[in-house]
Amino acid sequence: MVVRAREEDDAEALFAAGAAEVVPEALESSVMLATHALAFLGVPLHRIIKRLRELREQHYGLLRGFFHGASDVGDRLAEADLPRLHSVPMIEGSFGIGRRLGELQLDKLAVTVSAIRRRGRRNQTPDASQCLETNDVIVILGTAAAVATAEAYLLGG
Repeated sequence: MVVRAREEDDAEALFAAGAAEVVPEALESSVMLATHALAFLGVPLHRIIKRLRELREQHYGLLRGFFHGASDVGDRLAEADLPRLHSVPMIEGSFGIGRRLGELQLDKLAVTVSAIRRRGRRNQTPDASQCLETNDVIVILGTAAAVATAEAYLLGG
């Protein structure tokens, strides 16, 4: 569930209620005002887009890897080569259950773990010591092929 909040201060309560991501109105409108002001001041567009992407990636963990700007690879890559988020539910009997993220070495499969949802709550910064449990949902980021390989590994070994 993605929700809108008037202020960033409301985010904690919304995350606690089960939101996967919270978009604060005040932050987004401020970011757009700053973007337009920089453009009117003559700052090169590629620099503005780069900074905007960095800011959003810092704030919106779920969207990490998805803010491609004019200076990014963009159109030169096929859709299958662009990074994407994919959720893998750890159903009963999945290979990953009971294993620590570091032990699984998913980075060798060219994916990163963006989040883990457990009992309706999202862990924004999963680390190598986190042990996977039944019903966890692992959110991974990678190309289509890498995501498919990682999902097969997490489920079947």
